Amino acid sequence: MKMSQLSLYLAIIFLAAAWFAWRYYDLKRRLNEYASLVRNRQNNLPIDVKDLENLSNAIASLQTTFNLQLSTLDSQTARLSTVLEQLTDGVLIADSHGQVQFANPAARKLFDTKTPLNHSVAEVVRNHQLIEAWRRCQQTREMQSESVELPMRRQFLQLIAIPDSHEGGSLLLVQDLTRVRRLETVRRDFISNVSHELRTPLASLRALTETLQNGALSDPTAGPRFLGRISTEVDALTQMAQELLDLSRIESGQVELVLAPVSPKQLLLTAMDRMKMQAERAGLKLSLGCADDLPHVRADRARLEQVLVNLIHNAVKFTKPGGEISLEAGSVIGAIRCAVRDTGAGIPAESLSRIFERFYRVDASRTGSGTGLGLSISKHIIEAHGGKIWAESEEGRGSVFYFEIPITN
Repeated sequence: MKMSQLSLYLAIIFLAAAWFAWRYYDLKRRLNEYASLVRNRQNNLPIDVKDLENLSNAIASLQTTFNLQLSTLDSQTARLSTVLEQLTDGVLIADSHGQVQFANPAARKLFDTKTPLNHSVAEVVRNHQLIEAWRRCQQTREMQSESVELPMRRQFLQLIAIPDSHEGGSLLLVQDLTRVRRLETVRRDFISNVSHELRTPLASLRALTETLQNGALSDPTAGPRFLGRISTEVDALTQMAQELLDLSRIESGQVELVLAPVSPKQLLLTAMDRMKMQAERAGLKLSLGCADDLPHVRADRARLEQVLVNLIHNAVKFTKPGGEISLEAGSVIGAIRCAVRDTGAGIPAESLSRIFERFYRVDASRTGSGTGLGLSISKHIIEAHGGKIWAESEEGRGSVFYFEIPITN
């Protein structure tokens, strides 16, 4: 019984092998015939190769689907490439050996390199803290983040290293936080400066009030004098609050300029008349140099007058008796340039770039009266007119503050 079953199994295997062999050779013969017909460009296929025609149609359908998918992939790749090219954040892709395989333009700019490809991450980054963050990412296969300051380039960079779970490499995202850090510094300085500016008058008011409460109010000499000082401190606080409000409104764009044709000479004359008495009390000579035929500018007269008064006020504060302050205006290409020139103490070169910051003062000897906001307000007013303002100075020989307002038809 077992021998008959074995024989049956062998017979079945033999028949199956013979059938598959016949089908193989038959299929091969038909493929050769179909290939011959295709080479001879014959359109009418015989009935016995109809199944090969179906096979051809299926292959053509698969090829069409593949081409469509390839086209979609190319489109997505091009879109991703465009996004990476336009990103302001730097993107580096490194393989498992630490060789950079991709770098977008932002990364090349941030790390100041033109040919980062096929270089190591260490060669491209060139900062030990950022390199260590990348190495930790490679070792732990976990996302790492590191922020560093580059004093030589005055930059703050943040590196985020993300492991690539498929290739064993890593993706490095580099963000430039310089502007954010600068804004944080400005915010901290602003709060510190406001607190400092408020502390002095408030302390004076408290001391004066306590003195009056302790009996000085009934003193016919001290009482009025202390009340006068209280009034002065209250005026200073009121001025500071108003200037802070003005600065906030100007910076937020809430102040609308009332534009109208303005004569540069008339503008200088008006500001000069307002500050003439103050200059005389300080023992200073105030002069004007301006042609009569200068073209008008379209500007907010009151705001520009405020700028000139601020500049003249600063010149009066920092010029010794016997000095001179001159107001000038002239025409340059496409603009009217005004200047306030003094023979005062001058400004150190390292402070010229910061004098238009809120509350910034060169040193204690130049503190004087005021809130330290006038130049900042002036800068915003001029920029709101589409102009620019700057200063030139030499210590001991005086300063010149310039601003330009575009000439518009």
